[in-house]
Amino acid sequence: MIIDRLGGINPLENLQNTGRVQRAKHPEKTDSVNVSSEAKNLSEMYFAMDAVNSAPDVRADRVAEVAEKIKDPGYITGAVIDTVADRFLDELGI
Repeated sequence: MIIDRLGGINPLENLQNTGRVQRAKHPEKTDSVNVSSEAKNLSEMYFAMDAVNSAPDVRADRVAEVAEKIKDPGYITGAVIDTVADRFLDELGI
């Protein structure tokens, strides 16, 4: 059985015979990035939602203030009930 070699004996032979690569003297075009207005708007919405999500859900100072007002039996009047009902309906869009 005869086995012929596929390459030379020296494994670096192919690397030593390579030519030098010439660099371009003047780059043809520089890289640039264009961001669409839609992407800018989405980015602003993302950061706004992040700020909203990181804010506390309950305003403890307002809860304490309302709790103190409710303790006074004279506070709850027809005008207060009407105002609260109107605000609830406004929140619901009715």
